[in-house]
Amino acid sequence: MVRFTQPQSWTSDPHDLYVAIAENGNVVGLVKPTHAPQLLAMLNDTQLVRKALKLACTDLAAATGGSPGQVAALMEQYLNKAQRPTKGVAAIALYLQERQRELDLTDDEFIKFCDTFRLSAAELNRIQNHEEIEYKQLNSLARILGLSVDELLRIWKEEP
Repeated sequence: MVRFTQPQSWTSDPHDLYVAIAENGNVVGLVKPTHAPQLLAMLNDTQLVRKALKLACTDLAAATGGSPGQVAALMEQYLNKAQRPTKGVAAIALYLQERQRELDLTDDEFIKFCDTFRLSAAELNRIQNHEEIEYKQLNSLARILGLSVDELLRIWKEEP
């Protein structure tokens, strides 16, 4: 069976001192040859994932009786959901997960760690489930995360 490889839109010439990165024949930047393969693989994978997302959203719109015009809105909705939260309770929950990994603690150990800062297991669980945070928890959370209360308040209340 003959296999056809799909042409990649991102390419480079590894013999240059700085390799030109081109998309569909248009040069968009220059990088060192040692970085080009990894960068090109990432860019081509990103393009492939976006195509797969578009196909999935097209199938979803068709299955739910939606119109082809809804595909772009669905794609935008899913891309927004996939982004790392930077504000609100979801961001604080993510910071707590990262703090646990940073300290290399098991779930039980992290619960005990948080309890020493007066954040109970039930309160921690509510935060991890993206439920609302109470003002009285801010001091404990700030100490656990190594942030000032003002920094934590800005993250929580989604202020710039």
